[in-house]
Amino acid sequence: MTTAVVTSKGQIVIPSKIRRRLNIKRGTKLYIEEREDELILKAVTPAYFEKIAGVLPTKGKLSRMLVAQRQKDKGMEG
Repeated sequence: MTTAVVTSKGQIVIPSKIRRRLNIKRGTKLYIEEREDELILKAVTPAYFEKIAGVLPTKGKLSRMLVAQRQKDKGMEG
């Protein structure tokens, strides 16, 4: 088990072994989720967004809007 200490400013240090394994570098944003008496930290990376893609029900509205916008942009290009 790995532990960390919370500073007076509420900060913690993630041990270097864990940072290297999860590719967490300076400036990496972390999503913090509270579950009952636990804190879950997840690095906000492209892989994170791929994992949560499709979670919200849009019924295809966003895809149709993006296609329509792309077609409109193509018309302006040519």
